[in-house]
Amino acid sequence: MTVTITLLNSAYLCGRCFRHKVFHPLLGPLLSDSVSKLYSSYRRPGSQPEKKKSWQNVDFSFKKGIDVLKTQLSMLKKETEDHLIGPRGQPFSQYLLEQTRVLWEFRSQEDLNKWVISSDVEIGGKSEVYLKLGRNNQAALLYGTLNTEVPRDGETKYSGYCSMRAKPPVGSFARKKYYDWSNFNSLYLRVRGDGRPWMVNIYTDPYFSHQKDDLYNYFMFTRGGPYWEEIKIPFSKFFLSSRGRVQDDQHPIWLDKASFLTLGFTIGDKVDGPFQLEIDFIGLLNDRAHTEEFAYEMYEKNPHI
Repeated sequence: MTVTITLLNSAYLCGRCFRHKVFHPLLGPLLSDSVSKLYSSYRRPGSQPEKKKSWQNVDFSFKKGIDVLKTQLSMLKKETEDHLIGPRGQPFSQYLLEQTRVLWEFRSQEDLNKWVISSDVEIGGKSEVYLKLGRNNQAALLYGTLNTEVPRDGETKYSGYCSMRAKPPVGSFARKKYYDWSNFNSLYLRVRGDGRPWMVNIYTDPYFSHQKDDLYNYFMFTRGGPYWEEIKIPFSKFFLSSRGRVQDDQHPIWLDKASFLTLGFTIGDKVDGPFQLEIDFIGLLNDRAHTEEFAYEMYEKNPHI
């Protein structure tokens, strides 16, 4: 007990970056709920900082640790078996010839648990968002009410958004994993919206720290009405929008398809009122007729040099 507390305190003093890289992969699965609070630096505007020491929030449970350790070892065993067989547990030849793949489909509560929802309530806003199974358990229904009223905290300037985001894949012992979509060139969705525009977001995890907040987007315009629509989104049409920067013309998104971290949907069209989006499935498609590598105009840097 004393040794564990000493390790956690040492990690805390050595800095957030160090403890994230060293201690979280080892202790994270055993203390998942409590230790995750150590890495969160977000504080709602206007709220008081927490005076309680970080290590005091840790819930030490020997039985829980043993149970989680067994789970992690079984996950490691399965990952090893899949790696020996081939990518995703498939023979390598079948993996190379794969042209379609269903990433997420929504048929049970377990499928919904792979996603998380959020809204401007986290910053003091008043928007509401909910996620449940649709009719006959055949789709995910994302619905709620958008409210653009800005919280009166003296800091927040904009409000009014709701989002749905897939949980990032995690390997055994809290190892970060990535989606490898390098065999495909398009997202393929079957959705039914209410006519409002949605932003499809792809989150990556680049090597350089100054790019850690980079977010690739595509505006999906739903047509409304009672009919389902199938939408194909080539990766070449996603654009970089984080921190107001323009698309990086040296590293278009199609070059980085092996490091996708997760996918999400956001509504924030500055229109107060109810919204809803039904999603049947989300998949990948290798459209051999689509040869475009980058959909936007690129400019030469220093053309006169």
